[in-house]
Amino acid sequence: MSIPNLLSLLRLVLVPVFAVVFFQPAPDAHRWAVLIYLTAFLTYVADGWIARHFNQITKLGRILDPLADKLMTFTVIICITADGIIPLWAVVVFFLKELTMAIGGYLMYQKLGDVISSNWLGKTSTGVFFVVCAALVLFPAIPRPWATGLISFALALTLAALCSYIFQYRKALKKRKQA
Repeated sequence: MSIPNLLSLLRLVLVPVFAVVFFQPAPDAHRWAVLIYLTAFLTYVADGWIARHFNQITKLGRILDPLADKLMTFTVIICITADGIIPLWAVVVFFLKELTMAIGGYLMYQKLGDVISSNWLGKTSTGVFFVVCAALVLFPAIPRPWATGLISFALALTLAALCSYIFQYRKALKKRKQA
């Protein structure tokens, strides 16, 4: 198995670890949870860089990487919502966006035998989402309107990324029909 795929697997393992640590009653639990989230984010960055620079992009990796990323992100957003840091509607928006991406990815794989690679907007939205979630966990005194504004901005970027993936999907379908 390639190093990028191993890093994605590590990120998958970190998902339940984050949730368990986040809800511990210890005073530093949220800081430790953010450290776990940071580790997961760094594996996200590293696996993509290694895969591209050392030509280790695999079909498994193109599925495993976004799966690990989305499971971690969804876990984080559920945890911070359950903790009252952000409103419930943010989870609903994020879930619907991810459901749309999953269905679209499945349909693309069925029609084209492949999935769309992540793009700069998707990577940027992931990075912004990480920073916003980490800030909201580390600084719980951020006023709720500010927290809602920050998470709204992060979600707007993820929705923009969704639109870009839909555009890529349609372009790939059109290209296949022309071939």
